Amino acid sequence: MGKRLFVGNLPYRVTADQLREIFSQNGEVVDVFIPLDRETRRPRGFALVEMSTDEEANAAIAAHNGVTEISDDRGPRVITVNEARPKEERPSGGYNGGGNRDNGGGNRW
Repeated sequence: MGKRLFVGNLPYRVTADQLREIFSQNGEVVDVFIPLDRETRRPRGFALVEMSTDEEANAAIAAHNGVTEISDDRGPRVITVNEARPKEERPSGGYNGGGNRDNGGGNRW
């Protein structure tokens, strides 16, 4: 099984094809995922790139972390690349993730 990489400091206009092209220099790219903000539906400025082997992933980290630049309308941005960590569990619940539902409104007697 391959290794998933976190790629940060990306321009909002970067595409999966651009990332696939960059990382394919270091091996087989299995998947590229660019998450979108839930409210704005814009990219969040990072991506997850899955390489086919751990060796290829390590080579991609060495080759691109703090070195590779991707340009946008504001100029070049140096990307960060490291091993992705598993997503942390968040507290479940409704309003504001659970907890106190008093939002401070109404009378305070």
